Amino acid sequence: MGFKKDVPKVGMCFGTIDDTNQFYQNYAKRVGFVTKIRFTRRVGKDKVPKNQMITCNRERKRKSRVLPIEKTNPRTNYNCPARISIRLNKEGLWIISKVCLDHSHPCDPEMAKLLTHNREMSMHMYRVIERNDEVGVRPSKTYQVLVGESWGFSKINLMEKDIRNYLNRKRFKTIFWADARSRVAYEYFGDVVSFDTTYKTNRYDMPFGFFVEVNHHGNSVLLRCGLLTKENSGSFTWLFNAWLTCMHGKAPKGIITDQCLGIRDAIENVMPETRHRLCI
Repeated sequence: MGFKKDVPKVGMCFGTIDDTNQFYQNYAKRVGFVTKIRFTRRVGKDKVPKNQMITCNRERKRKSRVLPIEKTNPRTNYNCPARISIRLNKEGLWIISKVCLDHSHPCDPEMAKLLTHNREMSMHMYRVIERNDEVGVRPSKTYQVLVGESWGFSKINLMEKDIRNYLNRKRFKTIFWADARSRVAYEYFGDVVSFDTTYKTNRYDMPFGFFVEVNHHGNSVLLRCGLLTKENSGSFTWLFNAWLTCMHGKAPKGIITDQCLGIRDAIENVMPETRHRLCI
C-alpha cells in the first residue's frame, strides 16, 4: 500500500492513549474506514484507563425493521473483525497487544475523506462560509469557491451539505423537551435510566439525545429528549441541568450511557451521586 511502516503491529508502543487512538485513526483514514472505541477498562477511584479496544465502526450486525428492498439508502454493518487492543504496561506506555487488519467489507482509500468522521473544515473555510452567508451567497456557490481554492473536488474533504449543516447549526440552539406524562413516569420508574446520543437522522446532523426507562411491564418509556449543537461537556452539562430542573432536582440512582467523554464529565459535574455505567 505504500505505508507498511505505519500499519498497526503487535508490540508498537505509544506515549499516551490519545497518541494510540490518533495513530489508528490516521491508518483508518488511509485505508478507507472509520474507527470507534469499543470499550475502555478503567480501574481505581480515579478511573485510570488500563485497556482499550478500538474497532472498525462496522463491527456489529444490526437488524433493521425496514426491508432491504424498501430502503432508499441501504447501509448495513458487516460484523467487521478489524480492530486493535491496547494496554498500559509497567513503564507507563501504551502497547498494541492484539491486531486484526482484515475487513468483511470493501474499503476505498479514495473515498475515505468523504466519510462523515473524516470530513472537516479549516478556520479559513469557516470564515469563507460565514462571510459569504452574511452577503447572501448560496451554499452551493460557496462550495464551488472552496473547491476552486483546493484545486478540485479530489483535493477537498468536504461536501456541500456540510456547509448547509454548519450554517443551520449556527441558527439553531440547544433544545430540551419533556411533558407532564414524562414527569409522572419518572417519579415511578426513574431509578435507572438510559441516555443515548447515537442518532443523527435530522437534516441538520445535530446529535439527538433521549432518556429512556423501563416500566413495570418491561416496556421502554421515552422520558424526555433534546437536540444538541455539539457533543461536548458543556452541551451535556446544560442538558442534564435542564433535566434536573424539569424533574424537581431528582437525579436517578443510576444512568447508562455510551463512552462519550463529554457525557461522563457532565454526569460527574451535575449528578455526582449517580452511578454511571457504560453500555457495552
